[in-house]
Amino acid sequence: MNVKRFSARTSRDALNLVRQAFGADAVVLSTRPCAEGVEVMAMAPDSVPQIERFASEPAMPPAGTAAETSVEQDVAQLSMSTLSFQDYVRERMLRRRRAEQQAEAQQQADAAQAEARAAELQARPVPQAASLLRVRAQQAAGDAVPAMAPPVLREAVAEPVAAAAPAEVRDVLAELRVMKGLIEDRFGALAFMEKLQRQPRQAQLTQRLLDQGFSPALTRKLADGLPADCDEAAWAASVLERNLLSGEGELPLEDTGGVFALVGATGVGKTTSTAKLAAAFATRHGASNLGLITLDAYRVAAHEQLRAYGRILGVPVHTAHDRASLDDLLELLAGKKMVLIDTAGMAQRDTRTRELLDMLSHRSVNRLLVVNAAAQGETIEDVLHAYRANTCRGVILSKVDEAVKLGPALDAMIRHKLKVLGVANGQRVPEDWHRLSAHALVQQALRSAPAPAWRMDAGDVNLVFAGMRSAAPAAAHA
Repeated sequence: MNVKRFSARTSRDALNLVRQAFGADAVVLSTRPCAEGVEVMAMAPDSVPQIERFASEPAMPPAGTAAETSVEQDVAQLSMSTLSFQDYVRERMLRRRRAEQQAEAQQQADAAQAEARAAELQARPVPQAASLLRVRAQQAAGDAVPAMAPPVLREAVAEPVAAAAPAEVRDVLAELRVMKGLIEDRFGALAFMEKLQRQPRQAQLTQRLLDQGFSPALTRKLADGLPADCDEAAWAASVLERNLLSGEGELPLEDTGGVFALVGATGVGKTTSTAKLAAAFATRHGASNLGLITLDAYRVAAHEQLRAYGRILGVPVHTAHDRASLDDLLELLAGKKMVLIDTAGMAQRDTRTRELLDMLSHRSVNRLLVVNAAAQGETIEDVLHAYRANTCRGVILSKVDEAVKLGPALDAMIRHKLKVLGVANGQRVPEDWHRLSAHALVQQALRSAPAPAWRMDAGDVNLVFAGMRSAAPAAAHA
């Protein structure tokens, strides 16, 4: 079996490489995006009969099993359409799996019989056992040992239950398993693309959501659940709004009170968001009821930035260098209605991130994760995992004014079921601090229009889903 990978900038260039290597009759197994552009897996046309001959001749076929129908007859009967070939592949896989299960059951029965036979042999007395013990005792004492014939057992030792499979067979089976996964993934994606071709409304919704930055997983879920006789854009917006959690129906943070620590990656605007929240609270409840703490001891002049805001508000800023000093400051400021903690900005993969989270594990501290709304979807996903977003009180979306597409951030909030408690869309304190509803956030995300260079056409949509696994995780509940 000769399966090779070909990488090129476009799918057309990759297919040209395939034809140069295997000819015009080459078998293309999968097509998916990669770092170089497009990756195509293909094999020579003469490899298909080899796979089918091996699949039609199992290692231990059960007695009475009829010979399988040849590949040519199956192809003629099924006409090799996309869905029929998928059923054909699954049927052949099921037949081979049943044959393997029967062979395995037979091996287990033989093993049990061999174990019972071995136990019976061990239970029988060996006539020369006493003689062997005497010889070993004489050898240990250094005495001369008379020559004696080797003991002869009455029963022959049972043969091994099953010999190990040759290395070539194991390699072929491993390749077949890989081939099975590739075929299932490929035809699952082809079935979805065929569905999009038959249902243009789903195709249009899919292309629009991908253009606006939503993930393929969430997009496929929405396209699969699109009902008939409805406006697809309005329906998708309503589903996204129902699944996006926001603090619109709750008291704002500045009225709730408590101890809040703002955490997040480097440069997402934690200090500015802390100042905005502090200013909103001081305006309503007075600066005397506010406490400010900074943990940012890594950056130069990090303390001065928050202290400058504190001087404007008339609130002193305290610095905590470790868990003990933080506990002391929290006890000192226990009488304040609200205490805000500004933390150091660390990359999500920095080893000190775990230390920071452990430092903030005080029972009275509520963590607020600040997420850059202008970041890529994969980066936001990495930040949510590193900062344990599921254990935070909620999320503050910062730099909304810099985000060309708000879809990736909202997509992550929906899939991880995180609540958006605040939105920051500028540097002004406290004017650029807002609480937006799920409706407002979704409408803003759906209004974004990609630049022409980043707009997908129908072929690009097919290419995206061709590289996905056939089963996408559920991300939203219609």
